Amino acid sequence: MSFARGKRSMAISDRSGQAFPYTEMIREWTGSLVHVSEFEPKHPQIRRKRVVGDAIALQNPRSQDFTFNSGGARFTTVDLTLPGVFAFNSNGMQPDNGAQENRNRQLLPQVGQVTIGIS
Repeated sequence: MSFARGKRSMAISDRSGQAFPYTEMIREWTGSLVHVSEFEPKHPQIRRKRVVGDAIALQNPRSQDFTFNSGGARFTTVDLTLPGVFAFNSNGMQPDNGAQENRNRQLLPQVGQVTIGIS
């Protein structure tokens, strides 16, 4: 279906209600048909902002390799006992002797006497 060009046609503006030449009319983002002089572009704050979530997973993860070669053969050993090859040893935040650390935390109460006098 073909439409006329509207060279001599007039159109009513949805904003002001005035008649303008049909060829000078523009449709706004709201769907209103307005004249070029009345056109208002969409405000930047109304535009949808693209929200990107925080990255959580690694893109190319690789597991730790516990295999070693010994005489041409490959062995897989994992020693997770403490202390072991992969044990956590530290003199900083981890106390060496837990029993001694607990002894230092014990409360040593001192009992005294309180005298109350009524007059």
